[in-house]
Amino acid sequence: MEQHKGAGEGGLALVTGAAGGIGSEICRRLAARGLTVAVADLDPQRARTVAEGLGPAHVSLAFDVADEASVDASFERLESDHGPVRVVVCAAGLLQFGPGGERPLIQSTELDLWNRSMAVNATGVFLCARAYVRHRVAAPVAHGRFITFASVAAQLGGYRSSASYIAAKSAVLGFTKALAREVAPMGITVNSVSPGLIDTDMLRSTVASSGAMEAAAAAIPLGRIGTVADVASAVDYLVSEEAGYITGSVMDVNGGYRMQ
Repeated sequence: MEQHKGAGEGGLALVTGAAGGIGSEICRRLAARGLTVAVADLDPQRARTVAEGLGPAHVSLAFDVADEASVDASFERLESDHGPVRVVVCAAGLLQFGPGGERPLIQSTELDLWNRSMAVNATGVFLCARAYVRHRVAAPVAHGRFITFASVAAQLGGYRSSASYIAAKSAVLGFTKALAREVAPMGITVNSVSPGLIDTDMLRSTVASSGAMEAAAAAIPLGRIGTVADVASAVDYLVSEEAGYITGSVMDVNGGYRMQ
């Protein structure tokens, strides 16, 4: 389907965690919308592969969202080379497991595991947001968009997710609202996408068999596991001009698994 680009539809978009299943699909959607996409991931080769698949106008970069110096340097380099970032999508995430792939109990969770989860899933969002806002104060853009990723696990307390992941994603929900209020006078909207059970490597790492996948799908009112396209569609809408009056909101993409 042909995309019709409006006045606020072009520009540069940065997607973190962009080499994963959800991240790469988001990149494809944003490229189709007419944005130039900066494909960012911890793995430089995977980021490069995704960018090359989008076409010659798009770029890749590698940095750790949890590393302050790396985030700041990457934003500086990206904007110096390619102009102001209009859209940021923080899709980078980390879900850790204990021995045997089981959910780590709080009583046995090591501080290093807790800190790494917080660093990637929550602090990484803060660092990207801070860098983005600092650059937008210096060089404003029209129709700025900042998209965070929460999780149905944060809303329900999770079933297979670790406490560190649940806590970090809960922090993202609160931070999204704080950021939205702070940057609203700049014409930037800030919203969060909260996926439920989505067919990704992350989900399959928690579900041992196809029977377990079918059982999980049966617990969802719409009767199926979500797809990366379902999640990317939500991001695509929040980035659009049509979503210009939505900010500080959470868009649930969970097939009715959790209703509010």
